[in-house]
Amino acid sequence: MDFNKMYSSSDEYRREELIKKIEYAVNNLTLEELEALHYDMITKNYINERNI
Repeated sequence: MDFNKMYSSSDEYRREELIKKIEYAVNNLTLEELEALHYDMITKNYINERNI
């Protein structure tokens, strides 16, 4: 296996692990915390209401 392929695989694994941790945390937020997160993500342009 060449280095670039191994590195890419490692990045994909790390990405999946981070997504799992974030999903777990989000699933445990209260409605108020979710609303605050939603507002923060909109103001930072991480999400766009028009595209949802």
